[in-house]
Amino acid sequence: MDYGWMSHALMWIVGLMSVCAGVGAIAAMVSLGRSGYRKD
Repeated sequence: MDYGWMSHALMWIVGLMSVCAGVGAIAAMVSLGRSGYRKD
């Protein structure tokens, strides 16, 4: 049985998780940066 698709799917999952983590980290930094300028 060919297990090549399993490693391919695993790489896609890892890539998708890393992209989501990167976007989340950038959004968090932007949110923290913007909150510093507020005078609430």
